[in-house]
Amino acid sequence: MDTRKFTILHSNDMHGNFIAEVCGEKGDLIGGLSLLSGYINQVRQEEENVLYVIAGDMVQGSIIDTEYKGISTMSIMNYLSPDVVTLGNHEFDYGLSHLLFLEKVANFPIVNANLYITQHNKRLLQPYHIIEMADFKILFIGIITEMVLDTIKADRDISSFITLEEAANEVGKITNAYKHDDIDLTILLTHIGFDADCELAALLDPDWGVDMIIGGHSHTILEQPAEINGVLVTQAGEGTKQIGRFDIVVDDDTNSIVDYDWKLMPITGNTIKPDQDLQKYIDSYREVVDTKYNSIVCKLSAELTHPTRTEETTLGNLFADAMAEWGEIDVMLLGSGSIRVPSLGPLITLGDFLACFPFTDSLTRFSVTGAILWRMFSHWMRPENRSRRGECYQVNHGVRAVYNNTSHQLESLSIDGQPVRQDQLYTIGLQGYHASNCEANLNVTLEELRQSGRSRVVATCVQDLLLEYLREHQNFTEKIEGRLVYR
Repeated sequence: MDTRKFTILHSNDMHGNFIAEVCGEKGDLIGGLSLLSGYINQVRQEEENVLYVIAGDMVQGSIIDTEYKGISTMSIMNYLSPDVVTLGNHEFDYGLSHLLFLEKVANFPIVNANLYITQHNKRLLQPYHIIEMADFKILFIGIITEMVLDTIKADRDISSFITLEEAANEVGKITNAYKHDDIDLTILLTHIGFDADCELAALLDPDWGVDMIIGGHSHTILEQPAEINGVLVTQAGEGTKQIGRFDIVVDDDTNSIVDYDWKLMPITGNTIKPDQDLQKYIDSYREVVDTKYNSIVCKLSAELTHPTRTEETTLGNLFADAMAEWGEIDVMLLGSGSIRVPSLGPLITLGDFLACFPFTDSLTRFSVTGAILWRMFSHWMRPENRSRRGECYQVNHGVRAVYNNTSHQLESLSIDGQPVRQDQLYTIGLQGYHASNCEANLNVTLEELRQSGRSRVVATCVQDLLLEYLREHQNFTEKIEGRLVYR
């Protein structure tokens, strides 16, 4: 038996998480790219055949990334030197043309197999990458989340074979093209969420020879990889506080994994020596950003938190209330994913705020019937939508929605203590992204939102709106009120 041992390190959903956090009474450092780089450097020195891969969402989530529109992130990723990377949905946040610019900045291959230039039936990016190591050939194929279609749907030149069945077929096209080449290991780098990864694994033809799916998007923490249809499926949570590590043995005769060990390795200053050169490089960006964004916006009475996207949060309440008040809106549906940090305050600097809310969307007020409003809440509050595969929302004061998880029904919906009436008109507020993608996320078409003829853009930049609101509301606080109830 001719075998080789490989070590595959993998990250996902790093979201510009450059700086280590100080935790505990002893001030232990956790995460951050200098410690992560230190660990990767250590493994590359200790092991013979090492690969480092990233399963999407490198950008968006820090003020450094926002200030430089992802260019800083790509430059720092060049320092980490991953062997291959796939796209996440947030790589598209700065626009399609800017993504193509970022791809040119990267010194590493970025793969995606199922985004196409519509009229010419050509893939937008390199669909796969083959790495030759220790006389073995390893094939990497990239697959993206369906959320990307929402992000770029205004660009008619781009389309995607994006359902799981279509994605599986794209994998088959590439593996069939190399059927007679001696590919020893085939790995899918995906950004579709762990549940969808498991579904995709079940759809793959075993003759295609896919050995692993390394994914992202759902921020899933695992004790061990799932094994479905002969495919190992895993991901590594989010951020830089941990990294996934596969130690595998591959058989050259059968082109299969004959033994493996997987761990989710914590990235802490207790056990890892930081990469000081990388830290200096990050600090060169940080010093510019700190000088520009260290001014104080306001001080709240207490820290506000946003620990989950699927439930009511105090930080979500603050922002939804601000938008509803500004736009004179009955029901504000604030995208929970717009809030990029788990907590904010009590002291808020400009940098803190921009890291928390980096999006510059517009705010539009629509008038819809109670029947449509009921349909929207019924759609996004359902359990399957709250599994990180759909969009969830925060709502303003006065709105109360009660959803029964057992019966899968919206039990009640009220505004200011009064039940929503099916035939009455109510104003709702949506950010630009959520208005553009209302059919997928809220089960209502843009035409239905506009059919009353009373739609109006009430703010061209929600970020500016929130910033001014915070400046005018010192020593403010929010509480959980039972706006969104699940039982």
